[in-house]
Formats: sequence, structure tokens, C-alpha cells
Amino acid sequence: MSLTVAGIAPDRRDELALADDRTRLSWAALDPVLNRAINAMAGLDYPVERRVAVFAPNAAETVIAYVGALEAGVSSAPASYHLNEDELAYILGLSGAAALFVGPETAATGLAAARRTGIATVIGWRCEPQAGLIAWEDWLAAASDAAPATDALPRPHLHFTSGTTGKPKATETPPGYFPPADSMEAFVAILRERATPSPGIVVGPLYHTGPLTMVRSLAGGSALVVMEHFDAEEALRLIERERIAGSVMVPTHFQRLLALPAEVRARYDVSSMKRLAHTGAACPRDVKHAMIGWFGPVLTEAYGGTEAGTTHMITSPEWLERPGSVGRAVPPLETVVIGADGEPLPPGEIGQLYVRDPSGRGIVYHGDPEKTAAAHIAPGVFTLGEMGYVDDDGYVFITDRVSDMIVSGGVNIYPAEAEHVLLTHPQVADVAVIGIPDPEMGEAAHALVVPVDPAHAPTAEALRAFCRQSLAGFKCPRGFEIVADIGRNIMGKVNKRELRRPYWPSDRTIGG
Repeated sequence: MSLTVAGIAPDRRDELALADDRTRLSWAALDPVLNRAINAMAGLDYPVERRVAVFAPNAAETVIAYVGALEAGVSSAPASYHLNEDELAYILGLSGAAALFVGPETAATGLAAARRTGIATVIGWRCEPQAGLIAWEDWLAAASDAAPATDALPRPHLHFTSGTTGKPKATETPPGYFPPADSMEAFVAILRERATPSPGIVVGPLYHTGPLTMVRSLAGGSALVVMEHFDAEEALRLIERERIAGSVMVPTHFQRLLALPAEVRARYDVSSMKRLAHTGAACPRDVKHAMIGWFGPVLTEAYGGTEAGTTHMITSPEWLERPGSVGRAVPPLETVVIGADGEPLPPGEIGQLYVRDPSGRGIVYHGDPEKTAAAHIAPGVFTLGEMGYVDDDGYVFITDRVSDMIVSGGVNIYPAEAEHVLLTHPQVADVAVIGIPDPEMGEAAHALVVPVDPAHAPTAEALRAFCRQSLAGFKCPRGFEIVADIGRNIMGKVNKRELRRPYWPSDRTIGG
């Protein structure tokens, strides 16, 4: 019996353990499958790193691959299933993975990238037979379903940060997300302490750190329902049917849920939800207010980064008292705000946000000591590249990313301030404010506006007047442009580097 299922009480082993759109497994049914996955992982040849890569959409098999690697003492490298062959080959080469797992949508790209990087073992589920691909069922069948060995040490995932400013950086799961342990039994015991008997639901892609925390929760004994593709009403149906108690979402999920007609939302009981964490991008205030009003004060915002884990956190009651804050530093971490002169700033003054890790670790980029050093101003004191301030009670407010700040006529402009205001305009569905060339000021703030109704888009004059009701004139965009889309990804993030590119001469280095 695997360590995961060994921790499940006998009277719970017929309860749901793992489900997706096609599969539903109890703990008793999951156990032999998980045993085979763990034993098969342990039996792979690891000439360089004890690591595999996972390049597959959400599925029960994706979860089993991650948990199998975890309990076999094998590091897994999650790769976005949106990557092309070149991008995947870069990640495979940097990760040193010995094997690659793929799904039906990613098999062709995965096989091509594996050939380029010398990975001979490619395992796929629900795929058409093709040269070089080992069927998931055959791979599992060749392994024993006996209780796996437990003498391997747990190894963190190797994540890749988004590559919006160049090649993605590799970083291991930080200790806050992946607790240090000197044995597999101790590691799973820690996960078990954090687990709850009520199921969670995965709605975001499993290559992101937030959803991966739920995979580790399954390893500790929390049942998991996996949505292969997010559908707002289907998510509500699953929450009600499975009595879902927890999830990790991003603001885009909230907006899609809230976009459902009121009568559809009223049709489903969401009272089972006890903790709805959100992360990935800033959540518009009206959206968060609406979600708290609907689901109750169960939202918890986690601010941080792939390389740092959660550095700040805020509950719903705290946020309602301080709208817009991302919370206080998670102990033992501490917040430090640094001014342009390199000196700490007092509460209320905007500067670059840093986090002090008393352990001295800070953040570590795999195989890149230069980038690691560049993120720190002192041992253990690191930045995630954002501007903001701290109030008198230690609550952090983000004003913008350092790379997105616009310098216009020597004045610093933080686009997020104008974006927050414009998003409250009834005719604005989405907006991004970027810096574009200006012959007089050097740079000027320019708003790319997605209208609610393209046939009745607001005028630039109306938007400018609306903005000036809440902000000083210099903080408001000089120009307004109606666009169909600003390219938010599934996590709700916008690549402003790409949005700026068309406006700048090709020989100009674009910031960000």
C-alpha cells in the first residue's frame, strides 16, 4: 500500500479519491494504480538528474504522474502544455529530465522536443499509438503493484517562471510549499496533517504552482476533482455535487463565474466551500467584493511568486477592512520597502518591495547564480520586482511592477492606479495601461481598453474625464485605444512587454 492510501482510515477507502471528466477512483481503486506509478518511476534510468518532466493537460493521469514521482523520490518539472517545440526543448534541456509524460494534445510536440534533447522515454495517456511513444497503460502494467519502497527522499518540483522578459527561469519549489523532511514517511505525514477529508477541485492548469499544491494535498489524503477544461457552470455543478471544500483560482475564474446569469448562479449550492484561495494576478475590487458576497468570507488571497511561494496573505475579513491589500508577510518572512536611494522607507511611502527571509535562503534560480544574486540586495532579502507600500499595520499594497512603471517627464506613473479606476467604468470590460513613445515627455501612458460592447465603446474623452474624477491628471492615460483583447493568459496575467512592442522602434530595447 502506498503511503498516501496507508493514511486513509479503512472506513474511508471506498470514498472518492480522484476524479476527472472520464475517471472516478476510490482510495481502494487508486492504490494499485499509484503503487505501479511509484514503482515504475523508481525503475526509470536517471543518468543526469532524478527528474521527469510533465507536459500534459489536466487529467487524472497527470495527477498520478506527479504523485507517483513525489513518492518515488523523483523531482517533476511541470511544463505548460501551450509551449511550442523550441520552448519545450529549452525546458527539457535545462531540467535534465530523464523521461517525459504527455497527453493526447501534447504528444506530437513532446516527442519532437524529446528527440532534440535526447530523452528516449516518452510516456503518454489516451494517445494514438505512434513511434517512440510508450502507452501509459503498458508502462504501468510492466511495474509491480506491491507496496513501494519508502526509503527515497522527497524531491521538490522544478518550476519554470513565465518567460515574458526572456527565457524562463528554473526554480525549485520553495520550503513554504514543499516542507523539508528527512524521510518520505515524515514528508507524507506533514502533508497528512494539512489534508482535509473534504475534496478539493482543480480548475487551473496543473503546471502552475497553485494547482500543484492540491496534488500534494491528495498525496496527504485529500480527495481531488480535476477539471480538464474550466467551464463556469460545470464548476458550480461539481462544487455542489461533490461538496467541494477548497480550491485555488485566479481572478479570471471569478470573472467567468460572475458572468453567468443570476438565475444560473442561484441554481447551485456553494456553501460547502470553506477555503477559496486566489493568486496569479491582481483581482479587481468589484470582482472580489462580488465573490465574497456570493461565496461568503472564504476567499484567501495568496501573494508571492513561483520562486518564493506565498510571501503575503490576507483573509476576506481583513481585505474588507483594507480593500486592495495583498496582506501581511507570512511568518517568519518580513516586508521591506526600499527607496530609490537604497534606503528603507517608512509606512505609506511607495518604493520597491523586498522580502526578508530570516533563514538567509531567499530565492534560488536553478543553475543561474547571477539571476539569483540580482534578485537580492542582501543575503535572504529578495524582490519579486514590484512597487508598493506598507501601511502602519504591516499590510502591503501593490502599486505596480517595476518593469511596468512609466517615466513621463521625469515623473513616475504606476499604470495599475489608472487600470483600477478604469475597470470600474460600466462600459469597460478590461484594460491595460502601457508606456508609449512621446516626443515631449519621453514616455506617455496609453490605455488599451476592451469595451463591454464594441458597438457602443466609450470615447477617449469620456474615459479621460472618468479617470480624472479619481486620480490626479498626470496619473491618467494621455491616450485611449479601443482593442478587442489585451491577451490575458489563463492565470489572468498580461504580457505588457508584447503590448508595448508595436509602439516602439525596433532598435529600442523594450523594458519589462
